[in-house]
Amino acid sequence: MNSSRTGKDLYKQLRALPWARLWTEEVGRFDGAGARERFERVAVIRAVGVVFAESGPAGQAEEVKGWLRGLLRDPEEKVRRYAMAALPKIGAGAGEEAELLALLRQTTSAREEQALGRTLDKIGGEATLATLATGGGIAPRTEQRVKASVARRAQPSTVRLEAELGDFDRLRLHLRGRRGLEGLVREEVEEQGKFRVVEVQRGLVVIAPLGPFTLAEVFALRCFDTVGFSLGLVKGAGGGESVEGLAEVIASPLAERLLATLTEGALRYRLEFIGKGHQRGAVREVADRAYALCPRILNDAREAPWAVDIHATAGGASVELRPRLSPDPRHAYRLDDVPAASHPPLAACLTRLAGHGQDESVWDPFCGSGLELIERTRRGGVRRVYGTDRSAAAIGITERNFAAARLGPVEAHFLCGDFRDFPALAGLAPGSLTLIITNPPLGRRVRIPNLRGLFEDLFAIAARMLAPGGRLVFTNPFRMESPEPTLRLQSRQVVDLGGFDCRVEVYRKAGR
Repeated sequence: MNSSRTGKDLYKQLRALPWARLWTEEVGRFDGAGARERFERVAVIRAVGVVFAESGPAGQAEEVKGWLRGLLRDPEEKVRRYAMAALPKIGAGAGEEAELLALLRQTTSAREEQALGRTLDKIGGEATLATLATGGGIAPRTEQRVKASVARRAQPSTVRLEAELGDFDRLRLHLRGRRGLEGLVREEVEEQGKFRVVEVQRGLVVIAPLGPFTLAEVFALRCFDTVGFSLGLVKGAGGGESVEGLAEVIASPLAERLLATLTEGALRYRLEFIGKGHQRGAVREVADRAYALCPRILNDAREAPWAVDIHATAGGASVELRPRLSPDPRHAYRLDDVPAASHPPLAACLTRLAGHGQDESVWDPFCGSGLELIERTRRGGVRRVYGTDRSAAAIGITERNFAAARLGPVEAHFLCGDFRDFPALAGLAPGSLTLIITNPPLGRRVRIPNLRGLFEDLFAIAARMLAPGGRLVFTNPFRMESPEPTLRLQSRQVVDLGGFDCRVEVYRKAGR
């Protein structure tokens, strides 16, 4: 390779090499080169870290780490900095940490000290914390990250769903979800009776507890997407004053009490500016300042059980503490999914719109992963369910998810085929169903030829298969009425389905 290439160009060339060639040829050339060529080809070190992490043999890790540790003693600072950046990618441990701490005690370069801090952010442990305790020159940012890393390894933190909150009478919770579904969220909250609705905005329902409550009771509600505890509002849109204001809210006594009550393990959160991309610089500034104000609360981007979400408002920002639960306890039955699957809260909202009948026979013509059928069956009163899908894989997923939901003695039939063939596939006579509930293909993520014709056929088969009084509940991307005179529109609302508006409609079959 031409040594006159820029470091970036050289790295791209090295990055494309197979591991064996990179290690045997390029590392050997680097080791045997003079000081100037080593300086010019320092990209070899970076490439070794990245390529080994992707395709290097595990049995060679100690050899590679040994090579990098040796480079930490190189007379050229740039070589040392590249080596310390590559080490975490190989799986560095206590030996590498000791080498880095020894170098930290010796260096007089501010740039190298910063590089050491970034590496210790990733691999630091108890030895780094001991150095911190003696004033070892490590930045507070590194201190926070190492504390979080040590805490994570010692005991993964979890959210305590059953812990009771009894002294937060002025607390406000923000239930966020799809724009257009706020009325259904409100209806569900009022039906449950544990909270009162304080305010309704686009995509947001603000609630307050009527008495002591648990997060498990919040997650008994199914029509919202995410829940966050409101920590406060910060005026202004940027600058140092905004950083200070955000940090003060994150480090507030309210935030600390909530985290302490609802967390098993270290109090760790991930800071996110919602709708503004990564915002790495702002995250660092705010998290560092919050840590200075309350060292017990640790910002940690990895596996944190909580998020602190910053939502832009008209006058500044709303700061919310959100549990990061995976899987969502409401959808633990969701063992698998399909492309373009329903959004679970939307399935719950469709179920609420469908009402609560008795001895129901329910069909989802496009069952996907089975969410609508599961959510409706959970509400009770269902005797039989049918699901059809043209994908055999989707039918298998629906079967597994339905079984995992443990819905009791319900007769279930899942059939692979076109929904237009459903009567023949299921052996059902016209007028056999009381409810058709579905989120059909909308032609956004999966292209559907003659999509409008599909919806016309859906109306036709619904008019045929529903009993008098039966309901059709579905999402409709078209501004179209039912061409079937026996289907009468009962309700329609416009919902944001992830960047485009769609109508959620309820039709009832004329008759009894």
